[in-house]
Amino acid sequence: MLRSSRPAKKTNWRSILSAGGSVSKQKMNENPSKLLDQATILLQTGQPDGALALAQHALDNAPANSPSHLSALNLVAEIYVELGDIDVAREHFLRAVELDPTGAIPESQGGGAEKFLWLAQLSELGGRDSVQWFEKGVSVLRHVIQQLEGDSSPQEAIELEGKKRKMANALCGVAEIYMTDLSWEEDAERRCESLITEALHVNPDAPEVLQTLASIRISQLRIDDARAALTKSLSLWKDLPPDSLTIPDFATRISLTRLLMEVSMELEALDVLERLILEDDQSVEAWYLGGWCLQLLADKQQAPKDAEVDDSAESKRHASLVASREWLKQSLALYDLIQYEDERLKEHATELVQEMNKELGEEMDEEDGEEGGEGEGDWEDEEIEVESDGDHEMADT
Repeated sequence: MLRSSRPAKKTNWRSILSAGGSVSKQKMNENPSKLLDQATILLQTGQPDGALALAQHALDNAPANSPSHLSALNLVAEIYVELGDIDVAREHFLRAVELDPTGAIPESQGGGAEKFLWLAQLSELGGRDSVQWFEKGVSVLRHVIQQLEGDSSPQEAIELEGKKRKMANALCGVAEIYMTDLSWEEDAERRCESLITEALHVNPDAPEVLQTLASIRISQLRIDDARAALTKSLSLWKDLPPDSLTIPDFATRISLTRLLMEVSMELEALDVLERLILEDDQSVEAWYLGGWCLQLLADKQQAPKDAEVDDSAESKRHASLVASREWLKQSLALYDLIQYEDERLKEHATELVQEMNKELGEEMDEEDGEEGGEGEGDWEDEEIEVESDGDHEMADT
């Protein structure tokens, strides 16, 4: 699924904003295209409020039906998405559609597929309405890809890969709708097969596409095929350095761990979750999934890879249960600290901890605290600083 751009490396935007954070009058007098460039920089550097002031001014001053006017509508809409004002964002995207109903206007002039793909995700109705917007976007991208395939320049090749990636993700977005909102339709499975086949043809080595393939195979109870798709998806990025652009985003990898757990690949899921925790140790869902994953290992009388235990099934189970309780307790502590909103997650984590306490005995937190010791599960006595740069977690539990 498409997402708004994550904040990039900070740049010097004080030349655009005055010292107090308001837009300077001198900058407001610049032409709309320059204002839009500056607003884009602010949005990419995590300053949506400043970006909105510039983009709105550009929109107000751009000639009607001009490229700057259309570009400003799209940018203002994206900024409102970042600010969480979805209704206003949708309104601006719909205004952009009125000016470019088929996406025939080039992206360089504010046209293209992007607004359709956004509207697919922002649809209030979901289901068929989302599918229709996705299909409009895919149609535009398909046409652009055909044009770019006739050009062999390096720059066009880079653009071509980007369009293919975007089209494949859009096709997967439609497939996901047919697996959920429209799963009751008679031809839902056939449509999913057609969509994932085209997505694989367009972008065969995309981890996100392979995850969607696995999800479809799970729904068809073709578990071995799902495992094969997930194994290939993992192999594309698991050994890459953390800053590689090939690595899927945080939310996509969270979804990956759920799929891995669903097909009994708990050790692989735990590897991914440990990496996610290194990236963001304030992720409630990552800690929760890690705890749940370890509990599943305990049920199989298996231990985590790095556990120093003897070869008995009982010892392995105990090691996984102890680790599971630590992960879950950290998840619950963060849940309360940052006021996370997912009651089902909290209820399930609490239930798992209570079941483990029956087998392991109550934790020694209070005793250790009185004696000045640091027990394995002594999470509550630790100071947790929340420095997360955004809500990575998904509420789908």
